[in-house]
Amino acid sequence: MRHLQEAAEAVRKNLNLAQFDEKAVQALADFIENERATVPAESREAVVNALGCFLGECIIRSFGGWWRTDPRGTAGVQIGQNFFLHPHFFIEQQFKRGIAESVAEFFTSLPTKLLNSPPPRRTWIPVPVPVFRRPM
Repeated sequence: MRHLQEAAEAVRKNLNLAQFDEKAVQALADFIENERATVPAESREAVVNALGCFLGECIIRSFGGWWRTDPRGTAGVQIGQNFFLHPHFFIEQQFKRGIAESVAEFFTSLPTKLLNSPPPRRTWIPVPVPVFRRPM
């Protein structure tokens, strides 16, 4: 996952930001809003990828967590055992819908989301399973 951190660092330098923090995420949201109409379609995926790495690194450094891939092989940020998110998705949403889907607003909502995260899903069936028979 080193390549994700390197991409995030390249974005940080490119945007001339000091840290990976809330202030940087606000600058990221402003950057997206100013540039989203001018990003050529053929470059958009690469731009979303790079900016998603930056947002993910801001999340990791602000709230803890680490980079990992989900079962489909998509990179995301894992926080604790129960919270996994795809920062690239939130970048894409702001590109599509504008400031109404601001990454800065999402970022500031994270503490509440983390406090109210659902318990882990059970992926197993308790054993022994009772057998129910219908009367004949």
